[in-house]
This record gives sequence, C-alpha cells and structure tokens, in this order.
Amino acid sequence: MLVLGIDPGTATTGYGIIEVTGHEYSMVDYGCIKTSPRLGVPQRLEELYRQMGQLLTTYKPAVVAVEELFFNKNVRTALAVGQARGVVLLAAAAQDIEVVEYTPLQVKQGVVGYGRATKKQVQEMVKILLKLDKLPRPDDAADALAIAICYAHELPFLSRKQRMER
Repeated sequence: MLVLGIDPGTATTGYGIIEVTGHEYSMVDYGCIKTSPRLGVPQRLEELYRQMGQLLTTYKPAVVAVEELFFNKNVRTALAVGQARGVVLLAAAAQDIEVVEYTPLQVKQGVVGYGRATKKQVQEMVKILLKLDKLPRPDDAADALAIAICYAHELPFLSRKQRMER
C-alpha cells in the first residue's frame, strides 16, 4: 500500500510517499510542490491543486496523510496553510482517496516517541526508519515523510475492518 504524506503550505508543500507492506515500509519518493511568489493566491492554489492531482494520478496512493493546521501566533501564515490544506483535501476527494489527519504532536509522538521532539530529532528518525543515507531535504519533504510514517505506525493497530476499508 502506498501512503502519501503531505506537509501543506501555499509557497511550499512537502510530499513524501512510502510503501507499507505488513510491518515494513520504505521510501518511494519525496519532494516539494513550489509555487511562485509572483502569482496571486488563487493562481498559487490552482497550481498546487494541479500538481497534487498529478502526484495522486502518478502514484495512486491508498491514503493521503495530512498535517493538521497548527495555529501559533501568525494568523496570516495559519490562513495560508489552511487554504493549502483545503486544496490538498479537495484533490484527494476528487480522486476518491481516503484522507487521515495528524497534529504535529501526533506526528512527533508517532515517529520519535516523544511529542515535544525537535525538528532535527524527527528528521533523524525519518532517516533511520527509512534507511536513508542522508537526511531528506528540504524540511517540508522530511516532515511529509514523517506524516506518512505516522500513518504506517498506526496501521497495525487499526481493526481488521478499518484496514480492509483503507
């Protein structure tokens, strides 16, 4: 089963695709969808939608795991991320692909085992768990791989019925 992890953003959306076989998983691909700052917001969102659609069509993942919106102090950033998340959810729904969502705390807990882990600790665990030679770059792609791994770690605990539905 292929799992597509997404770390959404308007300027940069990280993606990470892993293959899950039983209790094993491996990295398939990762990278970022970038949009030009010279474009208006509607055009950037359209570009994100188009490239998400291409990713989904190319890889045909069974599930898309998306990071939930984390609201800190910057309202503008939160709104932009929320718009990008909406586009990602729409692209998955348009292709009838299941979506699961995780908070940053859940991702850190699921990958490192500690909900207050640093970004560097998460990246190191992604490297170790996927048996990579180096840390995945950029950070958005590493975060997306961590989100996909979070789902892979949850999968064995789902009921048989839930697994068959996915």
